[in-house]
Formats: sequence, C-alpha cells, structure tokens
Amino acid sequence: MKFTSTAPLDTILNGLFRPYALRVPDVSTITSAMITKGLIKCQSDIINDHIAFRTLGVPNLGIASLERIFLHYGYTRQDKYFFDQKKLDAYWYKPPSDKYPRVFISELRVNELLPQSSAILKKYTKNIAYDPIDTVDLNNPNAIVDFLHHPLWALPTWRDYTTVLETSEYGAWVLYNRYYLNHYTISVHALPKPYNNLEKFNAFLKTLGIRLNNAGGEIKTSGDRLLRQSSTVAQLVTSTFANGDNHETAGSYVEFAERAVLPEFIHLPKKELSGNHRRDGFEVNNANKIFESTFQKQTTRND
Repeated sequence: MKFTSTAPLDTILNGLFRPYALRVPDVSTITSAMITKGLIKCQSDIINDHIAFRTLGVPNLGIASLERIFLHYGYTRQDKYFFDQKKLDAYWYKPPSDKYPRVFISELRVNELLPQSSAILKKYTKNIAYDPIDTVDLNNPNAIVDFLHHPLWALPTWRDYTTVLETSEYGAWVLYNRYYLNHYTISVHALPKPYNNLEKFNAFLKTLGIRLNNAGGEIKTSGDRLLRQSSTVAQLVTSTFANGDNHETAGSYVEFAERAVLPEFIHLPKKELSGNHRRDGFEVNNANKIFESTFQKQTTRND
C-alpha cells in the first residue's frame, strides 16, 4: 500500500503505512520478494484490502472516537460484529472509492474484564476527560497522522502490562501500542495467476521464511466460502516500558485476503470485474482467529 497522490486521505494512509512498514520487517521482505517474482513492480501496485485498528471501550475513546477521522473522509459505517470470548465489538467502514482500503475498528469491552485488569486500563485512561478528536483539525491530514502516533496515556509498567495480558492479550497490546496500525492486508485475488489464491501465495510466503498464524488453520474461510484470509504471526519487537524496562512484545503483522466473485457475477469477463462484484465485508469466525496473530500462543511457537 502506497499512494502517490497528495490528496488528504492519501497523505493520511501513507503517513500510517510508513512507520508501520519500518516496524514490521515482514512487509519489506514480502514486497521485495513479490517484485523479484514479477507479481508487482512496486509497493504501490499492491491493492490493500483493509487496515485495522484496536481501541479500548472507555469514556471518550473507542470506536465512537476513532471512527470520526474516517467518517470525515467519506468512509461509511457498515456491519457490527461481536466477539464474545474476546470481549470485543467491531465495525467495518466502506471507503469513498475502490482506490482506498476498507477500515476495520475493534474495541475491547473493558468493563467485562476481570476487575484488576479493568482497573489497570481505566487507571491509564482516566485523565482523558474529553474526546481527543475534538482537538484535531480533521481537515489537516498531517495533524491526523501526528495524532495517531501520539501517546494518549503514559507508558505502562511491565507489571501492569503482564497483568492485563493474563486476562486480555488484545487489551495488553492496546495498552502499549495505542492507536498504532495493527495490520494492512494484501488483496491476493488481485495478483497474477497462479499466486491469486491463498494456497499458492501462502506456500510462496513460507519459502521466504514467513511464519503464518495457524489458529483455526492457516486459511480462515467464511461460511459462504467467498472470503478467505490468512496472516503472518506478529514479530516480537523490543518495547520500552515505564522506568526504562525493555521487554519483547508482539508488534503488528500482515494479513492476506482472497475475495471471491459473487455468484451473480461469475459470468462477467475478468476485465469487467471490480470490487463491487466480489464478496464484501468481514466474517466473525475469520476475524476471531486473525486477532490471535499477536497472541503468545502464536508468537512463542517453536516451529
């Protein structure tokens, strides 16, 4: 994902992608190999299916706050999803044009955590007395990029982080990373044959030494079998906690999506197909397992 236009939304998405790509070495490894293989000529050739953010469901934050940025730039809120075991809610947002990725924003139901973990998350966010988006000039894309990389609360202690981790690995990830871009997604179906299906593309990734999230199987498939997804395992990064303590924690990751043509459009020639002819939206069972790309069961695997 890289946009060459200077339009405001392009500036925001590029501003999110640059630090994310630097922090996730798998991004450059995959992109370079795709160029060498002749699948793309440059990063901007990759069609980004969606980007994702994680948030906390506490006063003045969460989905209701973060979504305002994307609604301002023409995104429209779509389906709501519930993840009961992980205590998460989520919405996805349709972009103003096919040029841009979908947006997926999830939120932790903090009040449903064990009291100690809930109290820790509220301790760090209690001084946020108003919606921080109120102070951001939404017409200034650089101000938005700065905001999304600006800490809204203090660095946690390692003890607080690990306490939350025991209850909610998602919550611990947000406590440390805040609004950091969680992942971007390569549209595999848009690649040249035979790499336009996940079996072949995943096999290609493995030749590069890329580790794939195997929770629920390497390929997560929707009930209608029209949406298939896979993802890398988040790489561990050295994270500095309060008091200067350094520990390895899960960073971000890369996702891969294959959206099939809807049955009513399978008669169309390939050159006439657009995003509107393919399976849209998301799938709870798929996303539930994709979340685990940052979980310890994946990041500490020995294979």
